[in-house]
Amino acid sequence: MIDQPTIDRILDAAQIVDIVSDFVTLRKRGVNYVGLCPFHDDKTPSFYVSPSKGLCKCFSCGKGGNAVHFIMEHEQMSYPEALKYLAKKYGIEIKERELSSEEKLMQSERESLFIVNNFARDYFQNILKNHVDGRSIGMAYFRQRGFRDDIIEKFQLGYCTDSHDAMSQEAIKKGFKKEYLVKTGLCYETDDHRLRDRFWGRVIFPVHTLSGKVVAFGGRVLSSATKGIKVKYVNSPESEIYHKSNELYGIYFAKQAIVKQDRCFLVEGYTDVISMHQSGVENVVASSGTALTPGQIKLIHRFTNNITVLYDGDVAGIKASLRGIDMLLEEGMNIKVCLLPDGEDPDSFARKHNATEFQKFIQDNETDFIRFKTNLLLEDAGKDPIKRAELIGNLVQSISIIPEAIVRDVYIKECSQLLHVEDKLLVSEVAKRREAQAEKQVEQRNRERRNANAARENTQAPLPDGMQPPYPEDMPPYPIEGETPDNGAPFSQQANYISYIPQEGKEGQEFYKYERLILQMVVRYGEKVMCNVPDEEGNETPVTVTEYVVNDLKDDELAFHNPLHRQMLAEAAEHIHNEGFTAERYFLSHPDQIISKLSTELIADRYQLSKYHSKAQKLVTDEERLFELVPTLMINFKYAIVNEELKHMMSALQDPAVANDNEKCNALMQRYSELRSVQSVMAKRLGDRVVLP
Repeated sequence: MIDQPTIDRILDAAQIVDIVSDFVTLRKRGVNYVGLCPFHDDKTPSFYVSPSKGLCKCFSCGKGGNAVHFIMEHEQMSYPEALKYLAKKYGIEIKERELSSEEKLMQSERESLFIVNNFARDYFQNILKNHVDGRSIGMAYFRQRGFRDDIIEKFQLGYCTDSHDAMSQEAIKKGFKKEYLVKTGLCYETDDHRLRDRFWGRVIFPVHTLSGKVVAFGGRVLSSATKGIKVKYVNSPESEIYHKSNELYGIYFAKQAIVKQDRCFLVEGYTDVISMHQSGVENVVASSGTALTPGQIKLIHRFTNNITVLYDGDVAGIKASLRGIDMLLEEGMNIKVCLLPDGEDPDSFARKHNATEFQKFIQDNETDFIRFKTNLLLEDAGKDPIKRAELIGNLVQSISIIPEAIVRDVYIKECSQLLHVEDKLLVSEVAKRREAQAEKQVEQRNRERRNANAARENTQAPLPDGMQPPYPEDMPPYPIEGETPDNGAPFSQQANYISYIPQEGKEGQEFYKYERLILQMVVRYGEKVMCNVPDEEGNETPVTVTEYVVNDLKDDELAFHNPLHRQMLAEAAEHIHNEGFTAERYFLSHPDQIISKLSTELIADRYQLSKYHSKAQKLVTDEERLFELVPTLMINFKYAIVNEELKHMMSALQDPAVANDNEKCNALMQRYSELRSVQSVMAKRLGDRVVLP
């Protein structure tokens, strides 16, 4: 973990114009710089860089941030990786916290495995280029596939001779430990404790992580050099650094193109990816011949919501992959399918066409997945009523997992026409499936909460990332429009505060808008004095924006709705009296990348013109009228959140489980009464609102 003083030094040194200029051609325009956005197909410059604010932003796609956020987005790095990138650029020594002995050992072992893989990659490349067998067998194979030298170099392709232990012997000679050669899967140990190369007699395809590290290898057998070997491809086994279900071949080379094109092509094999890159289509990854996994899907979803699956016409292979595509639907992605001409796969087709021709073919021939699946299964079902019933069940299952209601409705209508089935029947079946899925999810969440609660009681350890505290025994989950929310746990800024509003899915509510504006005031001006309050002795005490917000919420026993907002307000309150504390600086350099990114968004547009200003009037800034803005935002926020709370408490009171439990019912009624009183006071302050009985 990088310490805060080091983060501050990196942010001080990083000049946003200098950083962005490494990747974007910028032209000066007034006090700012402008260029073509690197995150989408930009025809006219819409990417602005402000050296005074240290920020960049595209006013077309909305992406931007400070120097760290730009590097994270452009290079697809994590927050620590981006900090290290900038530290290296500016010659800043990274100081991280002292690791425990166990952590040091684990880190050392992981680094050793990566170092061994790097050695193997260089060894295989050297054999391919300089060894007689590498040139005559390995390079001949790649040339036969039509791969250019620059593509071979780009994907770091290699060759391993048909000697069973040449690579392992060279590694031992170089000082690499036998233990790590086995752990990476480069070698295996025989019963008589001798090392054998796993990839002997094969051309080599290194597998890279998202950040470009070599994490594994794939090896393809060449029958002319290795007679009698039946397994065409051999891949590295699972290891401490390689989990096949979380990796996609080609993602390192494709990530920027995927973001720019806002689309990912999914193929099956290594050569498919390489040939498409060579033809000019770079936004492509391969599942390496296996069914898609949740980890791989999440990896694609980081860069785009749109995916096109390319098939070579093998019906058996297509059917085997349908389950993985259902998982893509469940993730809420937009999926299309494209069948290549008979006898063609992405590799062969790409070698015959350039990027423009390839993409035009896809555009002309791709079809929506549900329609594709319906037609595919209809061919099998024919007129057999039993098979048609199975087909309907299969399609209903696919539609039911789609999260968007509008998309589900469109698919239901389309399938109804294709299958000649009444859409009412499909609607009913989809509803049943979704209800069953919701029950399973609720059961799973409750099980996780019970397990987490039990674990915390036993160990006093913190809950896992993303896990919310379970419900108190005397406070049941509340019903929200007939379904349990994704994250229904009560939250607390003060110990006695409980909210009945779900934490997710309410961003469009009025109170949420005010909450975000209040947090914006805290991030921008948290340490600024907005008013003076006389104490008991008549002396005036300055009150900062942060203190005013915290105390005003506390007076009415309310809190922010969003847990991230609560955390940021609590941290501002904790540091407000620290010497030299500046809220904006503190949150921009926050070690939590989510907080720092949100802070960047909140400070992006600092000044606002009054609706009634004229050219002769002085520009009035928000800072100059904090005493007016902050109280107005607070009263509007509190009134809106109380109204929302009361609405959801009424829903909770209608739950039979609560209504039949006197203790729970009385607790809710008491809280309801308290909030009604608060609501009346607020209405009087606002003046123009009436609380109905």
